Amino acid sequence: MGQAAAVPIPPGPTERAIEGLLSTLRGKAIRPSDEAYDAARRVYNAMINRHPRLIVQCRDVADVVRCVNFARDEGLAPAVRCGSHSVPGFGTCDGGLVIDLSGMKGIRVDPVRRVARADGGCTWGDFDHATHVFGLATPGGIISTTGVGGLTLGGGFGHLSRRYGLSCDNLISADVVTADGRMLTASAAENQDLFWAIRGGGGNFGVVTSFEFRLHPVSTVYAGPVLYPLEKGAEVLRFFAAFMADAPRELSAFFAYLIVPPGPPFPEQLHMKTMCGIVYVYSGDLETGERITRPLREFGPPAFALGHPAPYPAVQSMFDGLLPHGLYHYWKADFAGNLTEPAIAEHVRYGPQIPTVNSAVHIYPLDGAVHDVAADQTAFAYRDVKFTHILAAVSPEPGPMPEYREWVRSYWSALHPHSAGGAYVNFLMDEGDERIASSYRGNYARLAAAKRKYDPGNLFRVNQNIRPAAKA
Repeated sequence: MGQAAAVPIPPGPTERAIEGLLSTLRGKAIRPSDEAYDAARRVYNAMINRHPRLIVQCRDVADVVRCVNFARDEGLAPAVRCGSHSVPGFGTCDGGLVIDLSGMKGIRVDPVRRVARADGGCTWGDFDHATHVFGLATPGGIISTTGVGGLTLGGGFGHLSRRYGLSCDNLISADVVTADGRMLTASAAENQDLFWAIRGGGGNFGVVTSFEFRLHPVSTVYAGPVLYPLEKGAEVLRFFAAFMADAPRELSAFFAYLIVPPGPPFPEQLHMKTMCGIVYVYSGDLETGERITRPLREFGPPAFALGHPAPYPAVQSMFDGLLPHGLYHYWKADFAGNLTEPAIAEHVRYGPQIPTVNSAVHIYPLDGAVHDVAADQTAFAYRDVKFTHILAAVSPEPGPMPEYREWVRSYWSALHPHSAGGAYVNFLMDEGDERIASSYRGNYARLAAAKRKYDPGNLFRVNQNIRPAAKA
């Protein structure tokens, strides 16, 4: 049974109530006494060690509805899991009910209308596999094992965002199971306030069981990494900021401090060496992409530069090997109006201290098509910033994490005065109500009102929680 059988579980539903739920389910239910429990309760971030009262691996929407009703009626906090990539661990909870959607992976692509509907358990790898055969894609992160649901509900950006916007900007409709057990369709035509709220407002408003996305013609892209010596960090950051200011929307590129992975395509003499770099993806014409990105491969000159055509799904999965499930993560992040000289100085000061090959210091552009949407058009409010950065300490072992966490905190504290104030909610750890509110700017009050309408009892609170607004 493993050690899980000895973990004390707080009082909750009676065995009779649980058996009643189980008798109605098509999916698998896992309790603390079950042999599968330890494996089933684990999530992406190994720092999260929680013990839910019950885990239900849903097979269909009916399972989800029954789980939501059970959680509400029995006073259990539900945690909704898709790819389980939530670094704060929102895909699990202590003493509550995990609604695991990861077995719900249906995808239907309509290549004529250029739309796709994906079930709530799909990862971006699943989605890209289904759409790529038709030469189509939509913006969706940079790691293929990330869940479609969690990323989209927090806004969602990736290699295609400068050209086609955020994941939530490409959402056409969604099916949502709300706290009262209803299944609602959220779209521009139905339940518009709910549709507005789920485009950036996270999992606060219900369980989204399917997403319908607009697709775009993307098949083979021109992509590659470029590496520069550490001592050129300030020059590269200035060059990167200037280059992206004039770059066409087809180009996405992010700056990184990194430890070079020990494998191809990098030459052996650079393996495990700390460097800075730029990773780029051009989603337009390949010959044009080679020409447009040439300055990135020539600036410096670089220590290593690669550019080649690649299938879009291959680019989407190129970091998967560095970031498997089960590593220890601690992140902090911010939006930034621009890369100012004081901010560059702090990056140059702290970035070279990146502790492991799995860790990341990334500065992503957040302009282009992202700016085409007004700040109040979706819950995602930061439509005027040029960059967002993430400082992520990631380790295969827990022992060094206190030291690594202090590096992240010191780095973030030095950068924060030069930030735009809030952060991309998918990069936030458990940082408190004020931090959440600042990440929604003027949209927070409207989100709180939607929360009061759709989840007045705050059933869905295992998330970057938006509390229901008080009644007037």
